[in-house]
Amino acid sequence: MTRLGVVGHRGYAGLEEVIATLEAVAPELGFHLVYESDLLDAGANGRELGAPDEVDALLTLGGDGTLLRGARFLEGRPAPILGVNLGKLGFLTSCSATETEPALRAFAAGRYEAEARMALVAWASDAEGNERRRWFALNDVVLHKGGFARVLRLRVSADGDTIASYAADGVVIATPTGSTAYSLSAGGPVVAPTVESIVLTPVSPHTLAIRPLVLPPSAVIEVEAIDGPEELLVTVDGQVGTTFASGEALTVRRSPHAV
Repeated sequence: MTRLGVVGHRGYAGLEEVIATLEAVAPELGFHLVYESDLLDAGANGRELGAPDEVDALLTLGGDGTLLRGARFLEGRPAPILGVNLGKLGFLTSCSATETEPALRAFAAGRYEAEARMALVAWASDAEGNERRRWFALNDVVLHKGGFARVLRLRVSADGDTIASYAADGVVIATPTGSTAYSLSAGGPVVAPTVESIVLTPVSPHTLAIRPLVLPPSAVIEVEAIDGPEELLVTVDGQVGTTFASGEALTVRRSPHAV
């Protein structure tokens, strides 16, 4: 039996129909279904999803945001993710709702290719150097201001050497997968997913001389806020994060685990 974890977004039309298809073919294909709690509340039948080591593969039902959430749930566990797009774009997903059953049959038969995607690990440290929050990211880690019009002044270093001082609205630190997300909107380059690297893109920099940088995947990046509003924000994959204050440090590096 393959333990198939299922993560979904209840805001999408068609979710119940996909779950019904999944439950209809699961016994035949040898899937043991494990659902996150929100889907159990939506009528799915199965055990509640708990820890990453409880699944051999993950099915995400929604859009790119749902897949990103599923990737962070796995926390680097080497389980393949099949994304079913219930929305419009679905840039990261693998199939549409109507293609769910053929995709599941192909997966059960081993007719698929798992593509490893580089991920990031990031942590925020207080002024005394104590780590207070840590995250796993498939797309990006962003340090930015909240609702203030004032420009931030950020010092960015790589492997201990200062590489830039930005007067900007923030900075995006992205994987190749994330290069087509917020980084692209901020003027960053598109990087093929197989070209392992870290993309550093300032958001609305107040100068003509500052450009995005593509750094090697081994780089350890540290960002400090040296001036700006008292309270900033760190956002991970556009979904989770924390507040951030001047004097604190944000460190980002490649995760030892791929998605």
